[in-house]
Amino acid sequence: MSGTSRSENLAGEKATSLPPTFRAHRMTRNLLAALRLLATISATFLGLLCVTFFIGRVIPIDPVISVVGERASAEIYEATFKAMGLDKPLYEQFYIYVGKVLTGEFGESMLTARPVMEDIRRVFPATLELATVATIFGVILGIPLGVVAAVYQGRWVDQLIRAVGLFGYSMPIFWLGLMGLLVFYGVLDWVSGPGRLDIVYDDMIPPVTGVLLIDSLIEGDMDIFANAFSHIVLPASVLGYYSLAYISRMTRSFMLEQLSQEYITTARVKGLSEFRVIWRHALGNVMVPLITVIALSYANLLEGSVLTELVFSWPGLGYYITNALLAADMNAVLGGTVVVGSVFIGLNLLSDFLYRFVDPRAK
Repeated sequence: MSGTSRSENLAGEKATSLPPTFRAHRMTRNLLAALRLLATISATFLGLLCVTFFIGRVIPIDPVISVVGERASAEIYEATFKAMGLDKPLYEQFYIYVGKVLTGEFGESMLTARPVMEDIRRVFPATLELATVATIFGVILGIPLGVVAAVYQGRWVDQLIRAVGLFGYSMPIFWLGLMGLLVFYGVLDWVSGPGRLDIVYDDMIPPVTGVLLIDSLIEGDMDIFANAFSHIVLPASVLGYYSLAYISRMTRSFMLEQLSQEYITTARVKGLSEFRVIWRHALGNVMVPLITVIALSYANLLEGSVLTELVFSWPGLGYYITNALLAADMNAVLGGTVVVGSVFIGLNLLSDFLYRFVDPRAK
């Protein structure tokens, strides 16, 4: 019998030999942990719904006027007021609102005359595509830059990386976008302009996932893939620069703390290569907090890409919410806000689960 088989058998015997009371206690503990997690998620989501509901009630926009228009008669106004349930007590309106949200019902958009959830399903893949590419850009460059800055702390390399990060963290993102369009599109003509595709390619790819880069690969059309990539590279780089600045700064901070630990000195005394000490041992121990940093950065890009989408005319969720707000389309605004908040909750939950795969101690 091989060593692996013996260890598996021993592990199985050990698990089955546990006292029933201990197994029951462990199951109870896991069940309580799951219930606590569910209660936390439910409370957070309920708080999100409370905020969006009361924002919709206190904002100085009359939802009835938005529907019937300013020239409607008093009778039409009163009938619409009652049809929208605004004559009911506030707590009853909130109860109805929660019930509709839980079923994915946000009402109809005045701008598109379609259900808000249908509009969100149509525009959200564009924001998801943009934020994902930007996050990949920020992670691929941000983590190595943060590690190098920590290793060469106080030297010119560290100062340069910190200056680059500070610039990206401080500059208004809409200004970076406008300068990027001016230089790389207007002057150098290295990338395509605003939008997701050139107009000649519109509606040529069937929407399977809604993400053009993936759908074009599924269809096998490399011309459309190249055109979509040429459109996304500049806005994703602008967003990714912001993400890079945040990730590199946090990576440097985490690495400085690890490089001062005794186990790093011990590894060097044992004769391990500097590459292995830094990139395997030190970086491996900062991956758990980095997961949270990356998840929050990703969520911020999903939510905070509004200005970038406006500058680049990117037809995503931020662009949709902004147009809805300018048109006083509160159903669309609140629906988009709930979706963004739910993404925050989901990404935080995902980062907690990923801890188990990166650091067994988190179990």
